[in-house]
Amino acid sequence: MSVGLGLPIGDPAQLLSWARRAEATPFTTVALLDRLVFHNPEPLITLATLAGATSQIRLQTEVLLAPLHRTALLAKQAATLDLLSGSRFTLGIGIGGRDDDYLAAGVDLRTRGRRLDAQMATLRRLWSGEPLSEEVGPIGPAPARPGGPEVLLGGFVPAAIERVARYGDGFLGANLPPAHMDGMFRAVEEAWSRTGRTGRPRLLAQVNVALGPPSVVDRARRELRAYYQPSGHTDHVVNGLLTTGAQIRAAVSAYRAIGADEVMLYCWSPGPDQVERLAEAVFGTE
Repeated sequence: MSVGLGLPIGDPAQLLSWARRAEATPFTTVALLDRLVFHNPEPLITLATLAGATSQIRLQTEVLLAPLHRTALLAKQAATLDLLSGSRFTLGIGIGGRDDDYLAAGVDLRTRGRRLDAQMATLRRLWSGEPLSEEVGPIGPAPARPGGPEVLLGGFVPAAIERVARYGDGFLGANLPPAHMDGMFRAVEEAWSRTGRTGRPRLLAQVNVALGPPSVVDRARRELRAYYQPSGHTDHVVNGLLTTGAQIRAAVSAYRAIGADEVMLYCWSPGPDQVERLAEAVFGTE
C-alpha cells in the first residue's frame, strides 16, 4: 500500500522544498487542497510548478472543487498537467459546501452536484478527443494517460458514491475513522459492480497529521481550525489530528486492513522538516 503527503497551505513558498524532500523518501504522492475564498495557493498552478521541480512523485488535487471551474478550461488544464508531468497527475474532485466559495465564483451552491455530473461527462469526452459541441471542436492537448488523468471523487452521500461508479477511477475518503471508512469503501465497490464496471476502484483514505513539539502541533491545530470554520464538524476534525508516530502507524495499518490502496497524510504544519519526521514515523527512514 502507498502512503502520500497532503501539502500544508500555511506557507506556500515552502512547497517546492516539500515536494523535493518528499521525492527523496518512500512517499508516493503529494497533494493539495482547493478553496477560493481562503489563503491557500491555487492547486493546478502550484502542482504544475511542483511537477517541474520533481520527476517521479505523483501530484494530486485533494480535492479540486470542480463546480467552481469552467469545464472546458479545466479539461485543458488537467490534460496539460497530465501531459507535462509524464502522467503523474491525479485529479481528485469534490463539490465542497461553503457559500463564500460559490458566491465568489458566481455559481449556484444548490446545483453543484448536478453541475459536477455534467462536468464529468464533458471532461471524459474532451479527454477522449471528441468535440465540445456541434459548434466547437476538440480541446487539446491530448493527455498522456489515454482517456484523461486518473480521477478520484470524494464525498460522503450516496450521490457521490454513484458518481464514482459512473465517472471515476476511484474514491477518496477524508476525515473518517477506519470503521466508518470501511462502510464507504464497500459501498463504492458495490456501486462499481452494480454499474457494470470492470476491475476495481482505487480506494484512498485521508487523515490529518502533524509531528513535533507542542508549538508545532498547536500551530497545526490552529491552521486546521481556521480552514474548517465555520462548520459543525470543526471540533471533531481538530480533535482527530494525529500527533504521534504510533497514532499515524496505527491509522495506516487500519486503513490498509480495510483495503485502502493509498493513505494520504495531510499535514497542517508548514515546516518542511515534517517530511522527514513523517517518513521516519511511517517507514523508519530519514
